[in-house]
Amino acid sequence: MTIPIIFTDGGCSGNPGPMGIGVVVTVDGEVVDRLSERPGEGTNNIAEYMGIIRGLELAIEKGYEEIVIKSDSQLCVGQLSRGWKINQEHLRELVKKVKKLEEKVRVTYIHIPRAENLADEHSNMGL
Repeated sequence: MTIPIIFTDGGCSGNPGPMGIGVVVTVDGEVVDRLSERPGEGTNNIAEYMGIIRGLELAIEKGYEEIVIKSDSQLCVGQLSRGWKINQEHLRELVKKVKKLEEKVRVTYIHIPRAENLADEHSNMGL
């Protein structure tokens, strides 16, 4: 079985400001699901984490056992997969949420350039 690839993105208008997140799910290179949401107010980093959390929740809803998450956030990918230090308490709380979701689905995180992130447009639509 092909492992689904989930592209996630988040951003905000102002920093902090209103946030928008986007998630695009592909299987065998075909888009099978996408969403744009506005989860409230926050910073760019919070929005990036909210996009990852929403991507994980969607994967669990779909019953995926293993996924790849591709994100253009070096911070998120570094903190979630490379052991980068988490200096801010509010980000520690978001990482805890991610780790709890990871108990239900195996995930590999990959950093990609923004130009390759299929979810970028969707996070902007969430704004």
